[in-house]
Amino acid sequence: MSFSALQISELRALLDHKKASATELAQDALQRIQSSAQLNAFVDVQPELTLAQARAADERLARGETGALLGIPCGHKDIFVTRGWASTAASNMLKGYVSPFDAEVVDRLNKAGSVSLGKLNCDEFAMGSSNEKSAHGPCLNPWDTQAVPGGSSGGSAVAVAAGLVPFATGTDTGGSIRQPASLCGITGIKPTYGSCSRYGMIAYASSLDQAGPMARSAKDCALVLNHMVGFDPKDSTVVERPAEDFAAQLGQPRATASLDQPLKGLRIGLPVEFFGEGLADDVRKPIDEALTHLKQLGAELVDISLPRTKLSIPAYYVIAPAEASSNLSRFDGVRYGHRAEQYTDLKSMYENSRSEGFGLEVQRRIMVGAYVLSHGYYDAYYLQAQKVRRLIAQDFQAAFTQCDLIAGPVSPTVAWNLGEKSANPTQMYLADIYTLGASLAGLPGMSVPVGFGDKNRPVGMQLIGNYFRESELLQTADWYQQGTDWHLRTPV
Repeated sequence: MSFSALQISELRALLDHKKASATELAQDALQRIQSSAQLNAFVDVQPELTLAQARAADERLARGETGALLGIPCGHKDIFVTRGWASTAASNMLKGYVSPFDAEVVDRLNKAGSVSLGKLNCDEFAMGSSNEKSAHGPCLNPWDTQAVPGGSSGGSAVAVAAGLVPFATGTDTGGSIRQPASLCGITGIKPTYGSCSRYGMIAYASSLDQAGPMARSAKDCALVLNHMVGFDPKDSTVVERPAEDFAAQLGQPRATASLDQPLKGLRIGLPVEFFGEGLADDVRKPIDEALTHLKQLGAELVDISLPRTKLSIPAYYVIAPAEASSNLSRFDGVRYGHRAEQYTDLKSMYENSRSEGFGLEVQRRIMVGAYVLSHGYYDAYYLQAQKVRRLIAQDFQAAFTQCDLIAGPVSPTVAWNLGEKSANPTQMYLADIYTLGASLAGLPGMSVPVGFGDKNRPVGMQLIGNYFRESELLQTADWYQQGTDWHLRTPV
């Protein structure tokens, strides 16, 4: 029996009614990973470790233990360190590195009983929007293998979309959960910055990086998020808040609503900047239809403005590279990472080690970051970008006085062809126009599949909430998904 494309609740029922074991689920998933190797989603698979975790889950089930994720297979983005599996950040700089400890997010999911199938492909050090910038090679979109899956969490999105795993971990720095979720037709959520521990997450831009789940449905994302969010004293940026059950309100109408119009009283803001020039017609159409559906569920659509949307790209591509240049300075061939075999002195050893270890996109961002932090340019670039970041955050807060949630596209286009934008990094950066603002402001955002555009390539709608309003995002997405089946469609 194949368990491909089943959601967590369906797998949970099979396990609880003893119609399948965790070991059988893991074995089936490992076979599917092997038969789908051409997608290049998984970059390290260790069947003996996976089956050991599955047997441990079966023992817990036999003792009468229960839990939403107990025995459920998953995959982890190769940006989270893991014991037993290689942790490379998809970079030659860390080729072959195996961590002696698990990232906090991985540890929490392990304790919940999930069974890891291995590590998932991504853009090198999470720097990219297409998953083409990986030392392991590009990951392929299962809907069309000529297309990119999006990035940087491309392997995670592909693994879920192709039915290799019911859920996967991802990280979102400027859209790296939402954009690949959109381009691969799955659901993904980036929680509020500070919700999930970054301990054991290989750092890109520390003031922006945030972990989140990717799955078929909002319900599955809620079940996984319950085990990812929480205070961790090992990460000073994690906010200490009371525990929250993100699945508790799913299927429940809003307090001011009824079952026939469950979203009555919900005001959804539509930024004029998100629906203007640059948005492809084949993306606009399914999003408009999704918004009409939300309106039929009782939501009120409100026109709003996020006037500094265009400034999010230059602000992000100053701040993120600046933080990257600092974070990646440790990988010098002495303290950490690859060391060149050929060098004549200490300077050439540094140069050769970093040139060999880092790919071109990572080198580009390190150099940009070092430049904007250098003497004479710090005030002109980095400091100004931080001021713009504050203004962008203020724009969102002004918008939330008029609405409860914000909706719009995730990406201006459907997935583009492999190699189409590789020669022009600026074109690739522009694909992040709708996701960067929420990242700079630290707001929660998610992508919900709403249809297909040209060449039958998926389209996602973005929902953005105010700080710590993940439950409201997930509730809205869940009501939409109860009346549609876009999230249930599979490439084969």
